[in-house]
Amino acid sequence: MLEMMPHRSNEALEMMERVISADRKNPLPMYQKANILVSLDCFENALEVLEELKEYAPRESSIYALMGMIYKRCNMHDKAMLHFGLALDLKPSATDVATIKAAMEKLHVPDEIEDSF
Repeated sequence: MLEMMPHRSNEALEMMERVISADRKNPLPMYQKANILVSLDCFENALEVLEELKEYAPRESSIYALMGMIYKRCNMHDKAMLHFGLALDLKPSATDVATIKAAMEKLHVPDEIEDSF
């Protein structure tokens, strides 16, 4: 799937790889890479990046929230709920709490209905 990416997204991923290589302990480029992969529907690759990222930033709620969103989009609702719950346990900001709770509530709403709102 990665070879079919638009040129600009490929450039962005290459840039993130260079930044990650320069500073493996900086979690932000890895998180950005995962977001780029999610935007390209490369969920499996994004989850791999996030799993690695958890080693560097195990208490970062946004990692678990993004994993929850990926699992939700893949209709893996049990895993989505687990990761949303983990994200909430890590005491995210009030804005993130609201976003995570809204995503949890939508877990049982079919995507077709959700998209019409």
